[in-house]
Amino acid sequence: PMTTTLAAGTDWIRVGTLAELQKKGCIVVKGSEHPLAVFYHEGKVRAVDNRCPHLGFPLSRGSVADGILTCHWHHARFDLASGCTFDLWADDVPTSAVEIRDGEVFVAAKCGTSGAGPARARAEYLNRRLREGMAQDIGLIIAKTVIALLKQGVDYRRIVRSGILFGAEMRDAWSPGATILMTMANIFPQFGEEERYLGLYAGLTRVADDCAGQVPHRQRYPLEGTDATIEQLRGWLRQWAKARHRDAAERTLITAIHGGATPGELAEMLLITVSDRAYADGGHALDFINKACESLDLIGWEHADRVLAAIVPHLVNSRGGEESNPWHQPIDLIGMLHEAFAQLPGWVKRGGAKKWNGESRLADDLRSENPQTVVDALAEALRAGARPSQLSKSLAYAAAMRIARFGTANEFSDWITALHTLTYCNGVHQLIKRIETEKGKVAPEALRAIFQGAISVYLDRFLNVPPAALPGERDSVDDEPSDPEELLEKFLDALDMQQRVNVAARVVSRYLQLGHPVGRLIEALARGVLREDANFHTYQALEACVQQYEEWGDTAEGSEGKNILIALARYLAAHSPTQRSSLQTAEIALKLDRGKVLHEEE
Repeated sequence: PMTTTLAAGTDWIRVGTLAELQKKGCIVVKGSEHPLAVFYHEGKVRAVDNRCPHLGFPLSRGSVADGILTCHWHHARFDLASGCTFDLWADDVPTSAVEIRDGEVFVAAKCGTSGAGPARARAEYLNRRLREGMAQDIGLIIAKTVIALLKQGVDYRRIVRSGILFGAEMRDAWSPGATILMTMANIFPQFGEEERYLGLYAGLTRVADDCAGQVPHRQRYPLEGTDATIEQLRGWLRQWAKARHRDAAERTLITAIHGGATPGELAEMLLITVSDRAYADGGHALDFINKACESLDLIGWEHADRVLAAIVPHLVNSRGGEESNPWHQPIDLIGMLHEAFAQLPGWVKRGGAKKWNGESRLADDLRSENPQTVVDALAEALRAGARPSQLSKSLAYAAAMRIARFGTANEFSDWITALHTLTYCNGVHQLIKRIETEKGKVAPEALRAIFQGAISVYLDRFLNVPPAALPGERDSVDDEPSDPEELLEKFLDALDMQQRVNVAARVVSRYLQLGHPVGRLIEALARGVLREDANFHTYQALEACVQQYEEWGDTAEGSEGKNILIALARYLAAHSPTQRSSLQTAEIALKLDRGKVLHEEE
């Protein structure tokens, strides 16, 4: 731990006489925040937090030999003088200052009592401890450090930055854990205090898991001295990605970054490149690009060369729909798309400065059982003046409705099929909005991602045969409770039992029908995810549905926003409960922080 430095006005507690301490070996006193164990060993007086940092067992019931304090519960060992642990899974134990006055022993009432300067030193210590916890992949240390950082007032974006940069350094490609961390960061402001802690803990522990045993990233460098334009670099990146040439693709991308390409230009370059393979890697490649760009919005685009380099393996290694039979048989969907792509520039030109507002109607058309109808609907919208972000908004809602009407007679794994489409379509929408906002227009080649997403929505049509009824369509939800807290409690209770899909959907529908605060509902939905041992798809579902709800809202004119949250409720209920082992670790860290005793009988 950091060196104990005393602040002015430090409170002292009398322990006893030095002779008494020498005779007993250890005396426990009540500190200002937790009990303190004061030891006499090898002619010196030492004091530590009496709670073992691992699981809170009283260190006073341990033993000291040769300067080493051993906890007898899990045999964690500590340097008594500094509190530093020899067993990294246990964490360091805080120390407290001691004084001997006229033969009497006094201990500082608070471990690590400090002034303004040492407080900064503590923040540095905590940042180092977070990195050590991630490097060792020790969830309890990560949890306790996140709690301490938040209590210290550290901005969550700094904590996220530590996790993202650790992942970019210690793993050769963008990972599911980094995606989890960013899904939580994106909706962090909507969380309550405990959900904020759990969200950061979930993301950071998954990043650590993903990096364990992996080969660290090998840095490539830009093409120094080149005069290639951004258009030329974009062409090179596409060429190298198609050829699966990792080094060439990464050097080209880093050259664009160092050459001053804007975030919008980089996003468009990556979106066009990933769309050279239809629905690449089941949609993950594009979603990872979006998450990487969002992470840079949060931590700073000065880290672009390190973070975006992690995307390149997904660009060069992914497989597209061209290599998948459903995209060719019984209908040649790839050929249909290529015919449409050839006409994209003309359709965009015809749309010109026209105004269009048919998002809801288009979303319905995109769920047609005829793929040509799907393509024609997009083409007609473009010719009528639809902005790309309007198309992608409709697309994301169509994908959400596949989950809202998912038939539970399908195989369980089919939920993931529909979820892949939703997260891909949400990623397309976020990237398109980014490009449109910065540049004012989107290159026609980037629009291919919208068409590819629409075909994925079409391929998921069998998941809605027969379509599940939305709450209230076949029966009323008026028999559900009216009180908002009772409804939220019933929703979480539904997630304690398997496959309570319709119950969860009804409760959420009733909550929204009564106009209760959506923020509290989103907190409950997040809690439903964060208490589970959820995979990264579930975190993606939470973020995508919250983001799309924000796009559509819940107004008297339409039910799109309501239906999106119903879709989320159904998905979460289908994937709950789990063993909740991760939550157990997180709660242990919280109990230790709050001074609770874990070793006593329940």
